Amino acid sequence: MSENKESWGTRVGLILAMAGNAVGLGNFLRFPVQAVQNGGGAFIIPYLVCFLIMGIPLLWIEWSMGRYGGRFQNHSTPFILDNMTKRRFWKYFGVFGIFTNVAVAAYYCYIESWTLSYVFHSLGQTFAGLGQQEVADFFNRYTTIGYSTTGIPYEAVVFYVLCLILNTYILSRGLQGGVEKVAKIGVPLLLIFGAFLAIRGFSLGTSGSPEGCTDCNSLLGLNFLWEPQFDSLANPKVWLAAAGQIFFTLSVGMGTIHCYSSYVKPKDDIALNAMSAGWMNGFVEIVLGASIVIPIAVGYLGLDWVKENAGFSMAFQTMPYLFDQWGTVLATFAGVAWFGLLFFAGITSSLAMGTPWMGFMEDEFSWSRNKAAWSFGGLVLLMGLPTVFFYKQGVFGEYDYWAGTVSLVIFALAETIIFAWIFGINNGWDELRRGSDIHVPGIFKPIMQFVTPVIILIVFLGSLIQPKDNNWEAAFAGNWELDPSSIIGKIQNKGVIANRSYFADEFESEFDGRVLAIGDGVNGRKTVVIGYDQTYYRDAQGVARAYSDDLDQNALGELVTFDSTAVSTTYVFKKDKELLVAVGDDVKTLQPIASGSFVNNIFYTDMSRLLMMSLFIFVCYLVHRATSIRRKTGRE
Repeated sequence: MSENKESWGTRVGLILAMAGNAVGLGNFLRFPVQAVQNGGGAFIIPYLVCFLIMGIPLLWIEWSMGRYGGRFQNHSTPFILDNMTKRRFWKYFGVFGIFTNVAVAAYYCYIESWTLSYVFHSLGQTFAGLGQQEVADFFNRYTTIGYSTTGIPYEAVVFYVLCLILNTYILSRGLQGGVEKVAKIGVPLLLIFGAFLAIRGFSLGTSGSPEGCTDCNSLLGLNFLWEPQFDSLANPKVWLAAAGQIFFTLSVGMGTIHCYSSYVKPKDDIALNAMSAGWMNGFVEIVLGASIVIPIAVGYLGLDWVKENAGFSMAFQTMPYLFDQWGTVLATFAGVAWFGLLFFAGITSSLAMGTPWMGFMEDEFSWSRNKAAWSFGGLVLLMGLPTVFFYKQGVFGEYDYWAGTVSLVIFALAETIIFAWIFGINNGWDELRRGSDIHVPGIFKPIMQFVTPVIILIVFLGSLIQPKDNNWEAAFAGNWELDPSSIIGKIQNKGVIANRSYFADEFESEFDGRVLAIGDGVNGRKTVVIGYDQTYYRDAQGVARAYSDDLDQNALGELVTFDSTAVSTTYVFKKDKELLVAVGDDVKTLQPIASGSFVNNIFYTDMSRLLMMSLFIFVCYLVHRATSIRRKTGRE
């Protein structure tokens, strides 16, 4: 083992790097959507409570564990946990702190590459004059491998590889020369771009309102997001969503904070540093994140439209169209600011994901910093290409769910138990307060020991056995059917009704409907548009939610209203497939609509799970090898 001599150059650089790690794409893309889908202001109080009793304690736990491990030259979670427990099996929970970062970086860098590409297209005024649907179609074409919007072959792949090379090069420059420098540039630029767009969101008002739109007012969007609604305090669904957002927004449960803080000197403050990074993230998320996408969209498209259509894709499929309403010059600047903001938010987070792998390989196998960085880039490329090539087959979503959601909760639960009950809350409390520049309130000691682990356990169990349609009232009343999005439901592929075999000679319709159109797609492909009426209800907060016939109306409460809207789904088939339907035909779920040779999406999703399992087993093997080396060299 060669001594790892990495360190932070300045305290400001450390805080900005930690803030950059936490301030990511989720602050601007996930938080506003979660807020809208959970009642706007109804989401804020549970979010803030979860931040105080789960977010801050987890930050302190991870900073403390990291600095403690660094004292013994451990810069990755397997041996940080091993050092704190002296029980061999706990180090394998630390594998999550390496596995998660590699798997998340694999698809996260793909999103990051979108932002880089969209900066390029904004400068080239690609979106000028395009309608809303045309901008949405642009994104669909961009993520279609083999189609190019610029003339560059495999454009999406090229931008992904460029983005990954940039990340890897910066990592190879080390903490001070790479990560810290980028944080000092990227985080301030992120805040400047965000402030510009937030001011525009505040000032838009009704100036973008089309004729006849009565709810097109950006201030309505801000009011919807920020006005607290105390009735949400009794809704377990909102609390689970708020707790889940904390994991995403603070980057806890990943192992990146452990790694960063392991390079902090033994007597340097961690309590105030952790609070500073956490509150900066909260400011960016609540003030900036909530002041851009939703208010601007409400200003042009209306509050009802946003409630019904809020989603991750709005950033790429809607915002360029809205910017174009501001005129050529301002639209170009706004596009560069928005996608530049997202790029800096993304890269400061993805750089953090590389450090646990690098710290592990440098510590345990005496690899050079350069070799460790480029091996990380190569491994991420290997894991990430399936998310690029098979994005539309669901591989991206599988990575996000298992690596970017479930793994975080499992590891966070394990580390809180270790910190509070195995290492011991008294030892942990002393470690947190050593060198502290602030007085840590004593109330947080029992919170870290009892409240935080219980909340994380509830989040995990809630995700494990989530009831259908997230209807906890009906579940507690005795009608407990697992939702397809629950962990157990995901394992069982409950959400896949049609096309459940890996390979088939026919493709089945996934719902009842009518064939509205048949046409030609990209590269000679055939398109079939099937439409149907989607019944939905608005809950007490006015949020539109899908309704199914087996949903208990009585359990929904008295303040809901029902309506329906016409929706459609477009299926795209290669030109060698034979269509079995014609325009005007009524189709039923499981009815074949095309014949030929098909590889169904379930094959790609199951294979992506096997790939992630293989990565986890590979990291476990490396930890086992490192343990053997430690024994032989007398370091264990």
